[in-house]
Amino acid sequence: MKAVIEELKKVSIEKGISLWRRIASDLEMPSRNRRIVNLSKLNFCTKENEVVVVPGKVLGAGSLDHKITISAFQFSDSAVEKLSKNGSRIIPLKQLISEDPKGKRIRIIG
Repeated sequence: MKAVIEELKKVSIEKGISLWRRIASDLEMPSRNRRIVNLSKLNFCTKENEVVVVPGKVLGAGSLDHKITISAFQFSDSAVEKLSKNGSRIIPLKQLISEDPKGKRIRIIG
């Protein structure tokens, strides 16, 4: 966890991208203050093929009727199962940083 936060801060400073700094500061919060997002909220707040970061946990309540690319600190087992069945892409934060270091077209949900 600390390595991911440090990587986010490093990329934020090197590239001058405040998105990564914001995600790092959200992840540094105590676990009881981290964001919790259900699939139903993701369904309401996202569009087809959108890239989303949840600096907290994704829960499997509800359903998702379109494909997204999502990265989060944690996923419940039911959320992973539903996202996989849906065809959505789940990627780790480090991979997201390397794929899109400028953070274009990435939304924070939660």
